[in-house]
Amino acid sequence: MGTADTAVGGGYKTPEEEEHLTPAEERFEKARRTTGLVLGPLLFLIVYFAPLDLERPQQTLAAIFLAVIILWMTEAIPIPITAVLGLVLTVLLGVASGDTIFPLFSDGTIFLFIGGFIIAQAMMVHGVDKRFAYRVLSIPKVAGSTYRTIIAFGAIAATVSAFVSNTATTAMLFPIGLGIMNALSGLVHEQSDEDTSRSRLRFGTALMLMIAYGASVGGLLTPIGSPPNLIGREFIEKELDTTISFFDWVLTAAPIVFLMFIALCVVLIALNRPEVRKIEGAEEYVAEERTKLGKVSPGERNTLIAFAVAVTLWILPGLVGLLAGDTSDIYITMTERLPEEVVAIVAASLLFVLPTNWKERRFTLNWSDAVKIDWGTILLFGCGIALGTLLDETGLATVVGKGMADTLGITSIVVITALATLIAILISETASNTASVAIIVPIVLPIASAAGLGELALIPAFAAIFGASYGFMLPVSTPPNAIVYGSGMVPITKMIRSGFVFDLIGLALITAGVSVMARVVGLV
Repeated sequence: MGTADTAVGGGYKTPEEEEHLTPAEERFEKARRTTGLVLGPLLFLIVYFAPLDLERPQQTLAAIFLAVIILWMTEAIPIPITAVLGLVLTVLLGVASGDTIFPLFSDGTIFLFIGGFIIAQAMMVHGVDKRFAYRVLSIPKVAGSTYRTIIAFGAIAATVSAFVSNTATTAMLFPIGLGIMNALSGLVHEQSDEDTSRSRLRFGTALMLMIAYGASVGGLLTPIGSPPNLIGREFIEKELDTTISFFDWVLTAAPIVFLMFIALCVVLIALNRPEVRKIEGAEEYVAEERTKLGKVSPGERNTLIAFAVAVTLWILPGLVGLLAGDTSDIYITMTERLPEEVVAIVAASLLFVLPTNWKERRFTLNWSDAVKIDWGTILLFGCGIALGTLLDETGLATVVGKGMADTLGITSIVVITALATLIAILISETASNTASVAIIVPIVLPIASAAGLGELALIPAFAAIFGASYGFMLPVSTPPNAIVYGSGMVPITKMIRSGFVFDLIGLALITAGVSVMARVVGLV
């Protein structure tokens, strides 16, 4: 479950706090965490004292990392705290010194997180995301058709989540979707020939799943769309000594995300076909809700300005490189002076200086709103980078990668990419998306290198990042899933069925798409 993907509006929450669980689900969660509390320390002791053919720092780190993985997957203790404890243990047990690991928290990507989260927070505070949603739904003939309404919600979710966290996007669209269902379920029920409870309409199931799944798919479009993207990208850049710019990421991801969205529309509508095609009264409801929003406020306007500045400056260096060449002076200057983290901080800072009421000295965002971003994810990122660096510097990643490559005998890039994607998807069904990336990417890279892939090792690692966002089968797989499951409109069997089919399609799309687009864009 992707608790670490909660980028705004609060920090870590336990499964019970994030969603309304049934008694059976509560018992499962308690058993899961209890298992982690016992199994994590037990495996640590076994690996730490076992007679393994490893150097002492490697064996100690292996014991720590295995315990961290177990605690991440079971969420026995909050995921960010698990990461911090793992890092502290590396110092206490002599794997590394504090002077070596703690400076890694000054990594530029951390400031990209902070800036991006603050901009997303401003969007939620001023309702920019909600206005965008109702604007799309007010397009003629969209709200009057069940099919078009479902697709429109998916398009909104995918677009917003490219820049706002998947969880925040779902949380924003969820009440809008509920409002539409409350207003229209009676009409759909009356127009349908089937005797179905209003809360169990297939239209409602498809709509709720589209909100959650669309947000998860859209989060792949940009590096800032979801925390696992930035964490995985950082691992790749450090290990392979390369750079994946914002522009290159979008170019690589856009065709894949587009195909994923098409597949998502087909799967959800085919498996949860709405009872009727057209509904009366929907367009009036959307128009009424849009009218309630009133005119664009100064806060919305200023937030859009800051957002436009960020996106423009993130994309501009890539466009300049495309037009003037990546050896031109202007491109080199822009990449040096406008790294993504600097752009994020500049844009976020605008929110504190652009006034909404100059006479009263009120500005677009105040610090009390800004501090509500998810600092736990930022903490997790710093710890994840530090642990990944230690895996590399101690040589443990290379030992594990070579051992697995030799044991499995895999040298095909297609097989390695498919396997990396599959493992990432499976882990993400029961563990945090961020934890999935932190587990699989540092291991996939040395496996690919040991298989002799060279710079092509980027492809399976990139695919694993995408696979980590594919948790669609269970309510506990991601917070978006949990949110829509709480509506009561999504039977667990339908979520499992829809999620399983989409996971299979995603496995094929990611494996093929990343392999092709990474070459087309020139990442390898």
